[in-house]
Amino acid sequence: MALGWKLYGDGKTPPVGESVAPDERLSWPRTIGIGAQHVVAMFGATFVFPLIMGLDPNLAIMMSGVATIVFLLVVKGKVPSYLGTSAAFVGGVLAIRANGGNSGDVVGAILVSGVVLALVGLLIQAAGPRLVNAVLPPAVTGAVVLIIGFNLAPVVANTYWPQDQWVGLATMVFVILASLMLRGFWARISILLGLVFGYLLSALLDATAGPITSVLGGATEATTHDRLDLSGVGSADWVGLPDFTAPHFSVNFSLLVLPAVIALIAENAGHVKAVAAMTKRDLDPVLGRAIFADGLGTVIATSVGGSPTTTYAENIGVMAATRVYSTAAYYVAAIVALLLGLCPKFGALVNAIPGGVLGGITVVLYGMIGLLGAKIWKENRVDFANPINLVPLAAGIIIGIGNVNLVFSDEYSLGGIALGSIVAVAGWHLARVVAPAEMRKSLAAEEGFAGGTGPALGSTGRHVVDAGGADPSDLDRNDRSR
Repeated sequence: MALGWKLYGDGKTPPVGESVAPDERLSWPRTIGIGAQHVVAMFGATFVFPLIMGLDPNLAIMMSGVATIVFLLVVKGKVPSYLGTSAAFVGGVLAIRANGGNSGDVVGAILVSGVVLALVGLLIQAAGPRLVNAVLPPAVTGAVVLIIGFNLAPVVANTYWPQDQWVGLATMVFVILASLMLRGFWARISILLGLVFGYLLSALLDATAGPITSVLGGATEATTHDRLDLSGVGSADWVGLPDFTAPHFSVNFSLLVLPAVIALIAENAGHVKAVAAMTKRDLDPVLGRAIFADGLGTVIATSVGGSPTTTYAENIGVMAATRVYSTAAYYVAAIVALLLGLCPKFGALVNAIPGGVLGGITVVLYGMIGLLGAKIWKENRVDFANPINLVPLAAGIIIGIGNVNLVFSDEYSLGGIALGSIVAVAGWHLARVVAPAEMRKSLAAEEGFAGGTGPALGSTGRHVVDAGGADPSDLDRNDRSR
């Protein structure tokens, strides 16, 4: 693929009703400016989720740039997208750590999921996009997304929130108000603004109210400490490589994060459909490539200790606001991310985010992840009066949220997100086979609405896009929650 772009008109912002195509670009100064907007849009979630998973946010930022470049090359520049850190793996990663796994075990397990996702992409490219709906209909995808989000509730309650409940509460309220009262681009970065607010509030309270006594994340006893500890920032270098971690592979740990692949397939399908609607192009032929590229990006990132990747709706929002779909801007964003990853002082500043602030952020984020599963159901009119949808999905959801375990031996058990997802997926397909004819007939009508000729639109907990070929002008409004 050539990396050349045609100059759009005179290189200035397109007039109302016009847009810059993926293979076009504005003048380089304007392209760089839009690329910087893409960095800001993806930034908050891309470094928050590595923090939550116990991975290096600096490395995550850097490898997100690498993964984005790989993605653009694989899809031949037809799908403008930024690959940031995926939230779909958070629950599985926390389960790995709860079972004694370290960062090597975490990235090894995610790497395996990346390989599986890449293979699924190759299969879809060969068999066609209809395969997505056949195996993962909206009813099942929504259930898996809901499980992934709500399974994380105990992490907020037991790890982050208790570190500083009042800062957590203030941060949560700020994020809610910012997402509702701000407009456009600022509303889409409400999470990032909430982090800045909580950071500054913690510093202010340290200066005025003094230290706090609480149990820090990972500790067992309460200690007296400052909310914001910047000691590591002063000693960090301005330029240097982040810390790399070699992956370690375990079948048990790999199974804990594998259900996230289901969510990522739906997320990529939704992303491709949204971009197709915005650019008025048929992108179904490259859906398999996009899923393969996402899997490949995850494999590359985790092979050195980075975080899993996924396509970002925050950046769809930037495209909707600017009407610039040029992949040149994404290459600029990727290069900026690479440079940020080479600044250890920046990483130390990120790592200093107080636990109470993360509590206020995650109480919103985790809930949004779960509710995005419900949004998939609503947009695709999933009928829960039909026992095919109701019974197996109800069982899977309770197993996933309640961390129910199925113990096979002292060394191996299956539970939480993994078991809940398996029950939801396998149970739904089994119910469809054994159900009476009238139930199957009702389900067929539902599937016809959901779009039997293409992939269902949905989310993995990182973002959600409109179903049913929404008007591109509506995407900015629909993405305001992130």
